[in-house]
Amino acid sequence: MKEAVRVGIVGAGSIALGTAALLADQGHDPMLWSPSGKGTQGLMAGVTAEGAIDLQFSPRIAASTKTLANENDVLMLALPAYGHKAVMDALAPHIREGQHVIVSSHASMGALYLMRLLAARGVSAPITAWGTTAVTGRRQDGTVVRVNTVRSSVDLCTVPDSETGAALALCQKLFGDRFQPRGGLLAISLSNLNPQNHLGIALGNMTRMERGEVWSQGQNVTPKVGRLLEKLDLERLAIAEALGLSVKTIFEHFHLSFHVPVASISEMNQQMHAQGNGGTGPASADSRYVTEDVPYGLQLTAVLGRLVDQPAVLHEAGIEIFSAMYDRDFVRENALLEALELERYSLEELQQAARTGLLR
Repeated sequence: MKEAVRVGIVGAGSIALGTAALLADQGHDPMLWSPSGKGTQGLMAGVTAEGAIDLQFSPRIAASTKTLANENDVLMLALPAYGHKAVMDALAPHIREGQHVIVSSHASMGALYLMRLLAARGVSAPITAWGTTAVTGRRQDGTVVRVNTVRSSVDLCTVPDSETGAALALCQKLFGDRFQPRGGLLAISLSNLNPQNHLGIALGNMTRMERGEVWSQGQNVTPKVGRLLEKLDLERLAIAEALGLSVKTIFEHFHLSFHVPVASISEMNQQMHAQGNGGTGPASADSRYVTEDVPYGLQLTAVLGRLVDQPAVLHEAGIEIFSAMYDRDFVRENALLEALELERYSLEELQQAARTGLLR
């Protein structure tokens, strides 16, 4: 019987609860902290996971970031990227020397920001960045979370990169053998396909979202929406190639995440729908598909494209279109990129920081 690891999770939404369920299913001991406190109400009495994980468990609940850090061996961020800077600010004063932090999933070079906060305290702690989440799902009413799938492959890297071996072993112990090491934070940033995929899906189904309809996401990745996702992926792959990085293609992503044979992206999504794991699309325009993925996902890809002279024209157009539709400047809503001021650094300095965790 393996030793249970105490894992403190920041968040109480779909991914946080699904991740906690996976940890409990693997024999570990999750604790949840919600920044607002509302998301964790009633969870101590028990959480029911259904779907890809069928389990009832009782997570511990933290009242503060201090409690979360003090009472756990490992810390995880599992909330939308627009909340990352605020919770990093709240958590950093309490992280211990050597205490491992996992960001699920990593966005906008956030590990560099957290490492900066820790360095200011003279604290060194490894930070592992995941390219995507280990689970997909949706929190239902009350204390139920539906886990749509547990991914068979998740890209990760750790800063500093000298901690890669220990971090990989830890993640495997916590979540099973499903991790693929990648070469630094830039590779991880370009391994997250959700922003580009959600751009095409939300753009093609915005009226459904605004009307609050219940609709199948997989079924509505129709041939033209699927082709847009494929073209967006070519931009991301060109940037990765210019940086000398190896990342999954969109076809590998859907194949490994949702266990369907490789075909066109539309056909793969139709197969996901037929198997019952195509997911349900957002029922509101106020969805993280836009409010998180546009400023915190698409914007970083656009920045990297300009750095390596591979402009991500479709990504940039998506940012402008959604900014117009929402009457918001999504470029300026990225608090992490604004704090990091990446434009001050050369590509060489950024590539080095992607392995060390520190911008020099």
